Amino acid sequence: MMRRNSVSRRLIRGLGQVGLVGTLLLLAAVVFFYRLTFSHLEAGAALQRAILESLEHVALPVVVLMVPVTILGLRVIRQAFVPLEDAARSIKAVKGHERGFRIDTSQMPEEALPFTGAVNDLLERLDEAAKRQEAFAADVAHELRTPLALLSLELDQIDHPRALRLKGDVAAMRRLIDQLMLLAQIDAAASAQIAPEQIGLVELARDVVSQVAPAILDEGKMIALDVNGEVPGIRGRKEAIAAALRNLVENAVRVTPAGGTVQVFVGPGAVMGVRDEGPGLDVERLRDLVRRHRRADHASKNGAGLGLAIVDRIMAAHEGVLTSNPDRRELVLQFPEG
Repeated sequence: MMRRNSVSRRLIRGLGQVGLVGTLLLLAAVVFFYRLTFSHLEAGAALQRAILESLEHVALPVVVLMVPVTILGLRVIRQAFVPLEDAARSIKAVKGHERGFRIDTSQMPEEALPFTGAVNDLLERLDEAAKRQEAFAADVAHELRTPLALLSLELDQIDHPRALRLKGDVAAMRRLIDQLMLLAQIDAAASAQIAPEQIGLVELARDVVSQVAPAILDEGKMIALDVNGEVPGIRGRKEAIAAALRNLVENAVRVTPAGGTVQVFVGPGAVMGVRDEGPGLDVERLRDLVRRHRRADHASKNGAGLGLAIVDRIMAAHEGVLTSNPDRRELVLQFPEG
């Protein structure tokens, strides 16, 4: 494994080289000023005395000098890197709230300012690019809603079996567009640092179940709500979390056979999820599906393949995670308790 370059090791090696060079120079000075030659050191007593003199007047002072210099040098080196360590900790601390973050350069050493300045410039460019992308997505979604609404009205006037299927496709597209607009709003709220609202997961789950129950019953399937233990409130965007739960319910309905039951559960803790009667979804497959445009049995055959990717994005915006329990055929939304 390739060993990384270290500024600290370089400085320590530099101090060692300085000590070695200083010792050699002092020895050379002793030889020069005392006019010592090999002829003067032929006798054993003279050689022994020269060695003792060198140790006393050269080696000992160097050791006495280098020990405190090394200790102080290491301390100075550590102190010099403290601002960089503080910056690294502050970067890690903003995980999930990266938008608008900049490295504080007020305590940075002058030598590090070009690097931190370049990083801050890069962060600013990334923020601007993200804002442009969000604005574009919101504009496209907004422009698409009107023609889809008109198309749905036109299909209402057509008495044909295919018209009913087309109306379902149009409705699915409208839901997808609404979710994309919701994601844009979440990102905009995060960048503007708008305070999230307090949400009761049990009440939210009841609202979603009551909304989707009629359509599920029409398909000859059932839906149930199960509340387990104490469920604390969380902070976030109610519309976004409801959309995430609806996506999971819709996925569960697709893989549940006629006469089966989709179960929405809440708790214990800040947990909410959906249990279906399908084959289950393993963790590796879920990780693959949250990448956009990937499909599985849990994804719509006619949709854009974005359902689980949208759920994962919503959970990331709320500092939560989307997980799978394939043995129990569950997809779970795990939130931080707020």
